[in-house]
Amino acid sequence: MEVKNCRMCGRLFNYLGGPRICPVCKDELEKKFIKVRDYVREHPKTTLGEISEQNDVSLEQINQWIREERLEFSKDSPVTIYCENCGAPIRTGRFCTKCKNTMASSLSDAFRKPEAPAPRKKEPESDRMRFLKG
Repeated sequence: MEVKNCRMCGRLFNYLGGPRICPVCKDELEKKFIKVRDYVREHPKTTLGEISEQNDVSLEQINQWIREERLEFSKDSPVTIYCENCGAPIRTGRFCTKCKNTMASSLSDAFRKPEAPAPRKKEPESDRMRFLKG
């Protein structure tokens, strides 16, 4: 176990993995997320700037929640993000459904077991050439 400084408040804490923030800041961030999520549900046509301003949360943090698929916007929302692979408009995550399916199939192909070679037929002994010692 490592001891690290929290990136948000500077306190020392036992780092177990994930973001380098202490449990107190992690709880505060989760409370902010719930507040933002509820705000988006109540105001479906709001912009990212308004969400950030009304909830005292940075745009970077809101974008992180969107890319993590924790926040999703309705079809009539002015908020549009784009697939990191093909640029198609999406409402949450990093990739569109088409790109996700393509990546999943190529990944499964990469881990597919090679087929076993077909068993060789034994040739009859009489057809083989024989050598005599002597």
